[in-house]
Amino acid sequence: MLTDALSDGGLNIPAIEGQAHDDILAMLNPGSSASNPIDFLATGTAEQLRQVIAYCDQKLDDIHGMIVIFGSTGLTQVYDAFEVIHEQMQQCRKPVFPILPSTSSAHEEVAFFLSKGHINFPDEVVLGRALTKVNITPPPEEDTVFLHGVDIEKVRQIIDGCTSGFQEPEVVNALLLAAGIPIVEEGVAANRKQLLRLAHSLGYPVAMKVIGPVHKSDVGGVTLNIQSDTHLVAEYRRMRKIKDVHAVLLQKMQKGTELFIGAKYESKFGHVILCGLGGIFVESLGDHAHGLAPLTFNEAHSMIRSLRSYPVIQGARGQEGVDEDLFAEIMVRLSSLLRYATEIKELDLNPLIGNKEGICVVDGRVLIEK
Repeated sequence: MLTDALSDGGLNIPAIEGQAHDDILAMLNPGSSASNPIDFLATGTAEQLRQVIAYCDQKLDDIHGMIVIFGSTGLTQVYDAFEVIHEQMQQCRKPVFPILPSTSSAHEEVAFFLSKGHINFPDEVVLGRALTKVNITPPPEEDTVFLHGVDIEKVRQIIDGCTSGFQEPEVVNALLLAAGIPIVEEGVAANRKQLLRLAHSLGYPVAMKVIGPVHKSDVGGVTLNIQSDTHLVAEYRRMRKIKDVHAVLLQKMQKGTELFIGAKYESKFGHVILCGLGGIFVESLGDHAHGLAPLTFNEAHSMIRSLRSYPVIQGARGQEGVDEDLFAEIMVRLSSLLRYATEIKELDLNPLIGNKEGICVVDGRVLIEK
């Protein structure tokens, strides 16, 4: 079972052959096996165990670690064998991992072994899976914060001037721009005259969104691909009747893949960053990757590439993909902003619209608590 767990997790179990096989077999009692795994039977002694571990440590360069499974029926004491395992763990160049399954029949001996500062995996499959997880875990990144183009002084000025609660679009945009994060071309209109002037300035088609309600789509506060003054004015009149709406946001329509970046502040960890496809896919696919701020570029790329929907970001079935490097950079910039703005408790950028030419934030939501 251990061999299967290790192999399934990508760790090799190299065969012991030739002279090495013969050397080990000569140390053991008749009927033992010197293949990998090595089996020296219930008749094996503590001294034989010492010799085998030492040989694997010093002579077998293609073996990088040893797992010792040593059980007991309880008919004899096995202190000497456990002492050997302890000594070899101290002396060997290669790691030695103990599996002592007889936690009942050899309870006192296991307690003796643990008293020396060791741990024990009584279940070989658990150890096998743990080793494979550790093997594929990347080393810790350097604890650095990317600040190129991130105006921390400006970020702090904006945060210090805010009150608690969900922020208006102009505040969200100011924070993003201070971090060097591109936003869609847009403007706010509070009356019909401003609305038409802004639409003509942006150029059709445009998108209209309500300002006031937090969840715009839920209240019918989003209309896309408006292409005429008539349609524009009709949607404006409809949206102004929605509860708590005091203005509308007009944006130039964008083409590309919808993306999502979110963040939530956890008191014991700081900000947790999430990414994935945006729009309706955030909830319908449940395909998110997460990491802790501040992110490095390697961590951001790793998050993106771990998504099941990564082929869409690359450009699946002939569709235009997304500039992955820019997506990662936006994630890093956002994490740097959050590192210096712990008052931000929730942040959702959904969607960002991306293609090979660029990415910009189309809609953002920021909750500040002071």
